[in-house]
Amino acid sequence: MIKLDITKVAPMVSGADVNALEARVAEAQKALEEGTCPGNDFLGWLHLPTGITPEFLAEVKAVAATLRQECEAVVVAGIGGSYLGAKAVIEALSNSFQWLVGSNGPAILFAGNNIGEDYLSELTTYLKGKKFGVINISKSGTTTETALAFRLLKKQCEEQMGKDMARKVIVAITDAKRGAARTCADKEGYKSFIIPDNVGGRFSVLTPVGLLPIAVAGFDIDQLVKGAQDMEKVAAAPLAENIIAQYAATRYLLYTKGKKIEILANYQPKLHYIAEWWKQLFGESEGKDGKGIYPASVDLTTDLHSMGQWIQEGERTIFETVISVENPEHKLLFPSDDENLDGLNFLAGKRVDEVNKMAELGTQLAHVDGGVPNIRIAIERLDAYHLGQLIYFFERACGIHCQLLGVNAFNQPGVEAYKKNMFALLGKPGYEQETLTIKARL
Repeated sequence: MIKLDITKVAPMVSGADVNALEARVAEAQKALEEGTCPGNDFLGWLHLPTGITPEFLAEVKAVAATLRQECEAVVVAGIGGSYLGAKAVIEALSNSFQWLVGSNGPAILFAGNNIGEDYLSELTTYLKGKKFGVINISKSGTTTETALAFRLLKKQCEEQMGKDMARKVIVAITDAKRGAARTCADKEGYKSFIIPDNVGGRFSVLTPVGLLPIAVAGFDIDQLVKGAQDMEKVAAAPLAENIIAQYAATRYLLYTKGKKIEILANYQPKLHYIAEWWKQLFGESEGKDGKGIYPASVDLTTDLHSMGQWIQEGERTIFETVISVENPEHKLLFPSDDENLDGLNFLAGKRVDEVNKMAELGTQLAHVDGGVPNIRIAIERLDAYHLGQLIYFFERACGIHCQLLGVNAFNQPGVEAYKKNMFALLGKPGYEQETLTIKARL
């Protein structure tokens, strides 16, 4: 089980302060459980892990097996929560040099998360002559970035492999009944999975949105789900025994004391996209009504040589949450050198991870001395089981914290602002008045 250490947020926030918030945390939990909170039609993630059946996982793994057998590459088309969770888990579990060493399955590529012409051109060029599949993830099928990418990929897949094979290797993950993606899947006869109506994108890692790409990549979705299920049980405990609620309460108390920025730090490069997923989860959930902690992230020790100065001595509006992996997968000893020109022979025979852990501890002490409260989340290993725990830990903590803040965790009205402007500038039918208005501003 992952472990939480909040002792290094004192004296700004004490254990007594956290305990004093017990009644409010209990109210927040009750609002989630009873569905009395704002956005209560999007609470399907709350008990999603324990609702996942072996039969459902077997169906996901069967489709994944087909894609692994038939394809040299599989492109996951999605944006935001429709790709970040899958990418985070796949990156965390993959060899750091996967693109060089290869794998025993298809390359997992991502598209539909930007409108980069060069990116899409280079992707489609790479796919020429290759057997590839597509996992199209979109509730509506009309999200601009994803719909644009899917239109290109569908056409290329059909041209290269024929329509019959394309039907076999294009999978839709979409709404049960509505939308362009559902219409297309039904018309073309694609295998499809449903995105539950009551699960928003940023909470969807443990639906087919995340599970299918992760399974296609060859990773153990049974263990991922088991980790989330075990963490879901923790969520029912009272505050004193509930690390999820403790994390949410600590974040809230730090926020009320002027700590407006949370920096998620890691000392394991494979966690980079976990941080990207975390930023969307918290940023899109709580950043509204003029409220919310700004979620930022750093990869350490790398960023100690760039952002480290700001963290140590910049404006004191930040706190730091460190994800620490206790046991790496490999063992590598620091070598001795007869000339010792770099002066590092005192490290000879030590594991590289021991050096990394001392860098972590030394940095924590320095940042705390510099006025940066520090939270530490320790996971035993970087494997599917512990990632499942971490995913549910953050999802549930996000839900609790948004209740404490008094915001609707499950909507994202601000996301629509750029879309309206973009459509007006592009002259989309139905936006004629908006086009005239916005062009007058230019």
